Order: sequence, then structure tokens, then C-alpha cells
Amino acid sequence: MENWSVEQVCNWLKQRNLGELVPKFREEEVSGAALLALNDRMVQQLVKKIGHQAVLMDLIKKYQQQKSGLESLTYSCETALQKFPEVISGKNLKSFFARYKTLQWTSSYALPDFPYDVKCILAEKKCPDHSMRIRIIEFLQADMTKYLEGSLYPNSQQYNIVVNALLQAYPFLDEDGNGFLLWKRALKDRFKYVRRPIEDDEQVLRNKCKFGHRKGQTRKSSFAENKLDDVQVQVEEEPTHLKGSTMDLHIKWLNQEYKKTQKNWEEVDNKMNVTIEIRRKMITDKAPLKDILRLFPFLRCPYLLFREFQLLTHMDIYKKTVEILEVYSENILSLYVVRNNPINIMLQENLKQHTEEDVLKYMKMTAACLLLPEVFGDDSSLFAAVNEEVKAATPVLEVKNPFNVNSCEFALYVEREELAQLDDCTMALAALVAAFRVFDIPCPRRIHRTLSFLESLVFEVRNPASLPTQAKTGTSHLHDLEGTQRV
Repeated sequence: MENWSVEQVCNWLKQRNLGELVPKFREEEVSGAALLALNDRMVQQLVKKIGHQAVLMDLIKKYQQQKSGLESLTYSCETALQKFPEVISGKNLKSFFARYKTLQWTSSYALPDFPYDVKCILAEKKCPDHSMRIRIIEFLQADMTKYLEGSLYPNSQQYNIVVNALLQAYPFLDEDGNGFLLWKRALKDRFKYVRRPIEDDEQVLRNKCKFGHRKGQTRKSSFAENKLDDVQVQVEEEPTHLKGSTMDLHIKWLNQEYKKTQKNWEEVDNKMNVTIEIRRKMITDKAPLKDILRLFPFLRCPYLLFREFQLLTHMDIYKKTVEILEVYSENILSLYVVRNNPINIMLQENLKQHTEEDVLKYMKMTAACLLLPEVFGDDSSLFAAVNEEVKAATPVLEVKNPFNVNSCEFALYVEREELAQLDDCTMALAALVAAFRVFDIPCPRRIHRTLSFLESLVFEVRNPASLPTQAKTGTSHLHDLEGTQRV
């Protein structure tokens, strides 16, 4: 952590549900070394909410304790043989060396020398495609197995060490702040895939017996999209012809897990895979939304909402939304139709108060997102309620203080009830589009052109919709929305 850049610290905050602290940490240029040097007074100045202050200080304290403990144990291992050779013998000696080797492994791990084609992609800082991601995962798994002297059962700390090393060496692999969880899960699933067909390894057989995998037992497996990623990994699923009582157990587990502070996201994904048929049937049969959310509360989590969208459409809605706002923000803000809009006026006033490039870009993307309905002549109240009460029953965003980097808030509402809290405008826009598709909600006519424009870009139709062209007189003309799909 000491060597982390400001951006790596920001990604670390997002992974721990502290995403709203990111703008301030960027503004103050808090690197890894600076993070570990924060005292109570500094944290109070950086972080507004007391709850977030407590969480942040606790995380820093735990890291420092873990680091101190590792250094202490390593020193003990190095000196114990010299001081107490007569005690370290037999079974104790084996255990001692095993622990010492683990400490050495985790404290000195270095990434492997990747093959030439992988090196080329990483050197260009390009986001690897599906096949290249699998290549990276396969190579990491093989390298870890060598460190483990053939064992196929790394512990959680060893997974963390390897994934942290990967993301520190190549920060661009952490595209949306969820990279750590994505790569860790892909790596764990790769080990599972390698272990599954093995029948002659004592350790594998012992663990299979321990966790209920009996000889001759068959399991149905499928390939599933890995969160908001293109990493294709094999996950175990139960047969689709599940009995009602078994399905009830899955749903009960999901409800219990949702209430926990530390969630088993890997198992959540597996349970959501198993229950997708009954969930889609409920939605198709127009079951009340409150009943659907009561049985499947994880649909309130943005990541699971995006993942459901991806399972239905094979499209990464969050990644596409980032691309849309980055490409179209400047064009939207330059249109005559939005020049005197209150949102644009508010934006211009706030731009004068900041000079940081990231903050300015964030503000412009937020404004462009909120101004989309105005550009297409749609009803903005069916798109976002800015600093006011949500009135629409269809999916709509609630936005508070959109240009205040310290207190801006985004939330998705459906049927006038809050469905999810969101980190920023990009996540908010992605969640809005996803909600219409996931919950099979008809698009209101008065917001149809805006959402058709977004979907035509998300689904990469042959003739995507265009922004209105700006005439000299200040009037605007809409291009035909050919090829757009139903929201």
C-alpha cells in the first residue's frame, strides 16, 4: 500500500464502499504513503461523515497491524532456529518451515514473466480482450502452483497478494474500481476448473470428500460472465430441474447473505445464476416489484443489476455508459438548446471553483448526463429529479447537489421507492437504462427518444441514433432513431 498511486487509493476506496470519498482524495492527492500517515485530525478534514471516518481509520489501523504482525513473524522465523534449535524438531519442524515458507511466499511474490503476446498488450496499456484475460489468468494460476510446490489450494491471503501485485503493476486493469474482486474471483475459479477433473491427487481427493464431492457425482457447469468483465470462467451450478424446496433454500440463503456486512460475492453470483429462471418468470408474469425484491434483494446492488443486464443481453452496460459519456459530453454541452438551461448555468458556476482536470471532467459528464432529455426534447422529470422529490413511477434518478464533489448523491428510484444508491453519474445512467430492461418496464413515450439514443449505442446497432444537429437559429433537428431497440 505504501507505493500506491492516488488512483490506486481511489480504487481501494471504491472496493470498500467508500466511493463518495474519491473526489476529495483526488483533490488532496492522497497516495498510499499519505493514506497510512493520516491522523484523526486529517481524516476529519478529509471525510465529512462520521461513519466513513470510523470505517477509514479502522481499515488503516488493521492494515498497519497486519503489516506489523507479518514483519514480527518473519523476524521470529529467521531467528528461531538459531536460538531454539532443540525445540524445533519432528512434527513441529515441519509445521514451522511450512509457516515460514508461507510468510516468505506472501512477502516476496513477484509477477511471472508473461509470454510475449501478453507483454505486448500490457505494455500498450490496452484493456485485454476475452481470450487475453484468460491467458493472463491461466499463467497466474500456473505460477502460483509453482510457488505452492504443486498444491492447488492457495489461501485467501495468497490470492490477495497475487491480485494486488497484478493491479499495482498494471493499474489500467482495474477499469471500474472493481478489478480486485473480478481478477481474484477469476483466479479462484481457474483453480476450481483445474481441480475438478483430478482423481489421483491425495490433497484434491481429501478436500473433495470434505466438501461433499463424492466419486461418480456429476455436476452441471456453465460459462457465465464474470461481473462487469469479459473474463469467462467456469462456475458450478446445480441442475435446472431443482425441486421447490431446494430453490427455497437458495432464496433463503440470498436473503440471509444480503443482511451481512461481509458478503460472499462468489456464492451470491452462483445462487443468482441458479435462480435466474424463476426470477425471470416472475418478472415476465408481472409480479409486483416489491415481491421480486423481497425474494432477490441483491438486485438492489448496482453490480448485480448490471450483471443481470449482462446475462440477458451479453452487454456490459457500465462500460458502455462510460464510453458514451466520455465521447458525447462535450458535444452535448455545446448545443444551443442547453445553453441557458439551469443545469448548464449551475455547471458553469461550479467550474470556476475548481482547476483539477479530473474534477472538471466529472462535472461535465454529470451535466451532460442530466441534460440528455433536454437535448432530445423529452420530459426531464421522467429521467432525473435534481434537488427535488421523485414523482415518476417508472425508473428515474434522484440527484442531490450534482456538482458538489463532497456532497453529491445519486439514487435510482422505481415505483417511487429507492432501489439503489449510486456512486456517480456514470453508474446512475447505467442503472437507469438497466432497470428498464431487467424489470421489463415499458419506456414512457415522453422519454423514449433519450433512452432509444442510449440503447442504440449500448447495443451497437448498425445505424445508431445521433445527437440533434445545432442550427444557426438555435433550433435543433432530431435525426431518425433508426435501428433502436425497445427499452
